[in-house]
Amino acid sequence: MGQGQERIPLRNRPLFDTADLDEARERVSGVFCPHRLEPAGGVARLAARLNSAQLGAVRVNYLDYGAGVRIEPGELESFFLVQIPLAGRSLIRCGGQEIVSTPRLASLPSPSEYLDMRWEAGCPQLIVKFDRPAVEGALELMLGERLDRPIVFDLGMDMTAGWARAWRALADVIVGEAEHGDGLAVQPLAVAHLENALLTSLLTEQPSNYRARLAAPRSPALPKVVRRAMEFIEGHADRPLSTEDVARAVAVSGRSLQEGFRRHLGLTPMTYLRDVRLGRVHEDLAAGDPARCTVTGVAARWGFLHQGRFAALYRERYGRAPSQTLRGA
Repeated sequence: MGQGQERIPLRNRPLFDTADLDEARERVSGVFCPHRLEPAGGVARLAARLNSAQLGAVRVNYLDYGAGVRIEPGELESFFLVQIPLAGRSLIRCGGQEIVSTPRLASLPSPSEYLDMRWEAGCPQLIVKFDRPAVEGALELMLGERLDRPIVFDLGMDMTAGWARAWRALADVIVGEAEHGDGLAVQPLAVAHLENALLTSLLTEQPSNYRARLAAPRSPALPKVVRRAMEFIEGHADRPLSTEDVARAVAVSGRSLQEGFRRHLGLTPMTYLRDVRLGRVHEDLAAGDPARCTVTGVAARWGFLHQGRFAALYRERYGRAPSQTLRGA
C-alpha cells in the first residue's frame, strides 16, 4: 500500500486478482458494463484487483488496476457511479465535461453521457454504484412529476464540501457493514435508511440539470393526505420506508409531503416514523421477557442502531431507561 493510501476496502469480498488484461476486462464488465480497457502508454504490468459487495440496492466496489490504464465504457446507460480515488489521479471525460479526479474530487459520470477515463498507476478507487431506475425514481418522487430529460450531474464531486464528507461517511458505513455481513447487512430498515440518505443528498446537493427545479417552492400536501400518510406509516412501520415510499403510497411528491407534515404536524415524515417505531419498541419492551430479549435487539429490530441516541430519545419520551421498561421496573 502506497504512502498516504487508505486501507484496502472490502478486502474479504474479493472478486478477482489478476495480471491478465483480458480477464480483468471480462470480470469488471460483469459487475459494471462492457468496455474498452488497454494499458496507458503501451505495455504495462497489470495487477488488477476488484473487491465488490451488494448491500440492498447499493453496490460498493474497490477497483485497482495496479498500472496506468485507459477505460472507455461509452454510455453507462443503466447505472450511475460515484468514483472516489483513494490515492493518485485519473482523467475523466464525460459528455462535454472533463476533470482530473483525486481523493479531493470524486467523479460522478451520468449514464446518458459518453465516458472515457485514464487512470494513472497508483490510483485505486472506491466506487459506489446505483441503478439508474432507483436514481430517476427517487428524483421523480421528489419532484412529483415525470422526468422530461435524463439527469446529468456535474462531473466533479467536491469531497471537501461538508455534505460530501457526510456522504462519504455514509458510504464508508455501507462498506464496513458489507465487510462484516452480520450487522446492518441483516437489518433491512437500517440499510434502506442509508440508501435513501445517500440518494437524497446526492440529488439535492450535487449540482445537476434538475437542481433548480428541486429547489423551487411546492404546494403543501392537504391535511387529508397527511392523515393518509400517517395511517400508512403506522401500518408499515416494520418495513424499510423512506419519505418517497410514503409519498408514492398517498400519490403526492416527496417534497409536498414533507411540507404538509411540517405545516400540519411540525415535523417531517421520517420523524413521525421514528416516533411510531419508538412506540413499538416501548410496547415490545413492556411485553418482553428479560431472559429472552434485550434492549439492543428490540431497538435494532425497529431501526434504532445508535444505542446512546436511542436511549436518550426513549428517556425523553417515557421518562425512564428502556432497560427499566424491560425489567418492569
